[in-house]
Amino acid sequence: MAQSDLFGAGESGQAPDHAVDPGAPLAERMRPRRLDEFHGQAHLLGEGKPLRQLIESGRARSLVLWGPPGTGKTTLGRMLADYQGARFMTLSAVLSGVKDIRAAMEQAQRHRRESGAASLLFVDEVHRFNKAQQDAFLPHVEDGTIMFVGATTENPSFELNSALLSRARVFVLKALTVLDIAAIARSALTDEQRGLGGQDLSFDDAAIDLIAAAADGDARRGLSLLESAADLAAMDDERPLHIATAMVQRLLEEGGARRFDKGGDAFYDQISALHKSIRGSSPDGALYWLCRMLDGGCDPLYLARRLTRIASEDVGNADPRALGVCIDAWEAQRRLGSPEGELALAQAAVYLACVPKSNAVYSAFNAAMEDARRLGSLPVPERLRNAPTALMEELGHGKDYRYAHDEPGAYAAGERYLPDDMPDRRYYLPPQRGLEARIADRLERLRERDQTHEHDQTDGGDAT
Repeated sequence: MAQSDLFGAGESGQAPDHAVDPGAPLAERMRPRRLDEFHGQAHLLGEGKPLRQLIESGRARSLVLWGPPGTGKTTLGRMLADYQGARFMTLSAVLSGVKDIRAAMEQAQRHRRESGAASLLFVDEVHRFNKAQQDAFLPHVEDGTIMFVGATTENPSFELNSALLSRARVFVLKALTVLDIAAIARSALTDEQRGLGGQDLSFDDAAIDLIAAAADGDARRGLSLLESAADLAAMDDERPLHIATAMVQRLLEEGGARRFDKGGDAFYDQISALHKSIRGSSPDGALYWLCRMLDGGCDPLYLARRLTRIASEDVGNADPRALGVCIDAWEAQRRLGSPEGELALAQAAVYLACVPKSNAVYSAFNAAMEDARRLGSLPVPERLRNAPTALMEELGHGKDYRYAHDEPGAYAAGERYLPDDMPDRRYYLPPQRGLEARIADRLERLRERDQTHEHDQTDGGDAT
């Protein structure tokens, strides 16, 4: 359902103060009203930075705010409306459909006719709208009915239509630092009008630092934790009220896991970091990212599957035992469950990081697959075909096939196993690392035998 609120009663370029609802959550009450109250995003909001200039100028146009939860996307949308004297309207892509978009556009058009003022439409989680829903905004953005501000935690280049994206400027917000959130918490503890300053509440500095670290870059979460800690302090018999470090530790032990989006950018960024740590032979990095994902709620069986893939992609035949280690870890996780099975995943990740690396099989597979798709259905040479019936034998299937075990060294020197109409290929190029160093040496010796065989055949032909 579309929702709208008039926040921009002031002139363009000025941010009005808003009434504070004393019953609202602390995170809502402490929402910054002006740029000088905003913490973090210095790369966008510092003096002379692009987003600050747009906000203060009152001439901003449609834009997309991309960043993790609790970094100020909604707050910045409201500030843009305030500084421009625009009507602030909001839609949630989780709860709204095309009907709600049309209703919001009608409100914006009516407001424009009646007051001549523009409306800013803030669309939360805009990546959840499908193509048709996103397209519904385009004519209203074009004719100036609305200033469109989309908020997303996902990469807009993947999730937003190119038509909508071309009409909006993208700003990337970063997760807040521990220092940012600690400063926000201390402001809330001293603010008597909107925060907790009127409760005569004292606190341990270490307790605030714990809250700031546990917030995981999310200001909303940090303030929610602080409010919970204040509620716990109010339940104690001791006076004056005090937020103690031990109390916060208990609160965090009972709380949820850290931020981990099981289908979004955080998910793919962290699995990428795990993969690259293993590829880069960093057992410490591999363990850290494995634990980050487990701590965030990632399915351990998913991690087992990814480790098994890495064993073939990045270790390969440099240490073929790696694949078995990962399969065993996968099975241990399946049998033991959490948390016991996760130690086996850690063992596998460390093993993968420490052993020699090779992507020769991975590269060879991709190159062979490319030829298989590109060259079409080349026939199997008759000598390589099976001949289980007399008819097939009469047709020449298997004729002149050389049984390798009957050849010297169990190798049919000079034999060719690719289609006759296909040029020679060398897909598998093992490096001089781990077991593949020995494999490479053996293949080189076999190629030398092939060349000797070809030379002998050529000499024999000339003599004839």
